Amino acid sequence: MSAVFAIARRETAAYFASPIGWIVLLVFQLMTGWMFLSGLIWYADASAQMMMNPYGGDSMDANSMVLQPLFGNMAVIVLLFSPAVTMRLLAEDTRMKSFELLLTSPISSFQIALGKLLGALGFGVALVLSTAHFVLILRWLGDIDTGILMTNYLNFSLMLGMLFAIGLFCSALTENQVVALALAFSANLLLFIFGWAAAGMEAGTAKEVIEYISMVSHVEQMGKGLIHIKDLAYYLTFIGFALFATTQRVEAMRWR
Repeated sequence: MSAVFAIARRETAAYFASPIGWIVLLVFQLMTGWMFLSGLIWYADASAQMMMNPYGGDSMDANSMVLQPLFGNMAVIVLLFSPAVTMRLLAEDTRMKSFELLLTSPISSFQIALGKLLGALGFGVALVLSTAHFVLILRWLGDIDTGILMTNYLNFSLMLGMLFAIGLFCSALTENQVVALALAFSANLLLFIFGWAAAGMEAGTAKEVIEYISMVSHVEQMGKGLIHIKDLAYYLTFIGFALFATTQRVEAMRWR
């Protein structure tokens, strides 16, 4: 596994050695910070109004009014920006011909794919840690349910893994980073809009299948603090399939 971690370290370091990583991190911070501040202002205004109603205080809940919307918005932001994070993983190496060194080394195709994915997830850890101050502020201002908080972080981390795995596969399909970005963005968008398509369908097996494929229902369920096996299986299945498909693509490139 030392080869896998060596590839992962190289990829994670590459994000912070190029402008794209810092730009994504900066934009992510600006957008999530603005959404967090907007949620706090809305919660404060609603709390002030509820003080005039002695029977409405119990309806004020920072978990549902600030925490859950924040993570829901973070999911949309990552869905939009993850293709920019993953587009270079294999496409750049292929274009620069440096990928041939990996293909001729005594490293399996699976190790290459896994190392690249872990490298992207290393940058994902930076995205997760960049939201730590939100938690500290919420802890300071009010009572936050630890279970809902941890479930939202688990959901966000699994979603990052899924989107990065899909982006990695798209990057393996081409040596053009722009094409890889477009492919990954299209795949992510389909996973998002499947929920809208299912909403207009009649009840039945087809609707249930499309709803399950859609990312929206899984994000919503775990955002409420609910952990179901089907939601965990959804993320892990996508990660496993994308990693398998990337491995097969790398293997094909090794023998061409």
